[in-house]
Amino acid sequence: MINPQWIRSFGVLAELGSFTRAADQLGVTQAAVSQHIRQLEQRLGLLLIRRSRGIELTPAGRALLDYGTEIDQADRRLRARLDGADAKGGEVGIITPGSLGLLLYPLLLDLQEADRGLVIRHRFAPDHEVLDAILKTRFELGIVTLKPDDPRITASPFTREPLELVVPAGEEVKHWSDLERLGFIDHPDGQAMAIRLLSLRFPRNPGVRSLPIRGFTNQVGLILAPVARGFGFTVIPRYARLAFAQPDAIRVVDGEHPIVDTLWLIHRAEWPLSAHAEHVVARLRGLIAGDGGALL
Repeated sequence: MINPQWIRSFGVLAELGSFTRAADQLGVTQAAVSQHIRQLEQRLGLLLIRRSRGIELTPAGRALLDYGTEIDQADRRLRARLDGADAKGGEVGIITPGSLGLLLYPLLLDLQEADRGLVIRHRFAPDHEVLDAILKTRFELGIVTLKPDDPRITASPFTREPLELVVPAGEEVKHWSDLERLGFIDHPDGQAMAIRLLSLRFPRNPGVRSLPIRGFTNQVGLILAPVARGFGFTVIPRYARLAFAQPDAIRVVDGEHPIVDTLWLIHRAEWPLSAHAEHVVARLRGLIAGDGGALL
């Protein structure tokens, strides 16, 4: 690795064009600056040509100058990330389940548009991947559907999300036979969600697995597309339904026995959130509450 002080001396010399002025600005002797340049040229080749009116950088010298600029920029980014003092500037990484992510991602973009210093990095993932990403510090913030019991994780209630029975617009569901007629649009969590909700709505039903399957997709944003076309019904979390672009083509069947899950905001317990992460969390809580979400 090249000595950072040598690179610093070269950068100041390139800027001022004089060994004497460079030494004065750096607070060292002219001989020290010359020694730094010799050390660099022994490693990298000829970096500058001395002229009567100053110096001229060689291609290798210009490359080293660019390298020094990149180091300075990386150093500033590191200091800003470690400091985290700017609430409206910096990178915020958040990883969430698919349903809530459909709601949050446009809100995150709104925040980034309002505060251009923010850099939003978002990923959709199931609970186990969210927890792993937080533990390995790949993301600063995570949201999960089950509260972790790991002492390295701090968890706080973020919002509540009901499961919903969703059918094509105009359809009625009063009996189990209506579900059998419609058929089920399945997804990776579909069977588990349907068992939880339908076992309460229809307590003596023959079982979700007895229903005909009319379709399947693993993309949370597309689950309601076949429902909107009349191919069947499904059971999904509310935020996935709210994000669907054709609300007039579907209908939620209300029931007496709601299933409501608490969603948990998690982060590492050993250190506090950065100022910009706290800013994003506060804004998201307000936006969800203002949009009719069940904020905790």
